[in-house]
Amino acid sequence: MPDYHDDLRLAHVLADTADAATMDRFKALDLKVETKPDMTPVSEADKAAEELIRGNLQRARPRDAILGEEYGIEGSGPRRWVIDPIDGTKNYVRGVPVWATLISLMVAAEGGYEPVVGVVSAPALGRRWWAAKGGGAYTGRSLSSATRLGVSKVARISDASFAYSSLSGWEETGRLPGFLDLTRACWRTRGYGDFWPYMMVAEGSVDLCAEPELSLWDMAAPAIVVREAGGTFTGLDGTPGPHSGNAAASNGILHEELLGYLREGTAGR
Repeated sequence: MPDYHDDLRLAHVLADTADAATMDRFKALDLKVETKPDMTPVSEADKAAEELIRGNLQRARPRDAILGEEYGIEGSGPRRWVIDPIDGTKNYVRGVPVWATLISLMVAAEGGYEPVVGVVSAPALGRRWWAAKGGGAYTGRSLSSATRLGVSKVARISDASFAYSSLSGWEETGRLPGFLDLTRACWRTRGYGDFWPYMMVAEGSVDLCAEPELSLWDMAAPAIVVREAGGTFTGLDGTPGPHSGNAAASNGILHEELLGYLREGTAGR
């Protein structure tokens, strides 16, 4: 198996650079915010962070391709860095500390690209999570000061904690009845949102999470962190990995039951 340790170290350096830029403008009274064509917000900090990451990658890995939320795809080849400069921009612009920079390296594999390195850095929370293929998943302040992650062993939906982002997407995609049945069946539900539920699945503090509409840059880094922590990350259709346009993550034990509730048009079990 290839060794991705150098790429993981680079991803940490990229995250450090992004953290400095995003924290410098977090809660700034003169923060500039625009509306993109898809009606979602983008701040000057989103753009600045992605530009910094791209600049560093172009120097350190000039042969690698880069895909980012704000500036699209650049380059081609078997290695592709996938970047979400600020996952949780709506939180960021309102001063809510639940947002993160997501950085992943994906490599060409049978059937498409797979994530082999992922870093999720949430500087306003003082938290960072990361993983490399075959090396496990960790959280901590640095590579040398870290705790290994592991998913929960909860084996019944009635004992499970389920996290999500919001109700609107489930209704728009025709999955609201099954979603509501799932919330009734679980022991606990919370709408933490964005990257955080996936990291809590990896930590074992949440057992299930899912979102009905996502982009690759939202999922690539969380997918490998969950997988390397011993969990399962798929689309709502059960396809492994971050390519389905939506996501379901779990401790693995409850995954098929989770998908059963959330299939399109499903009104419970």
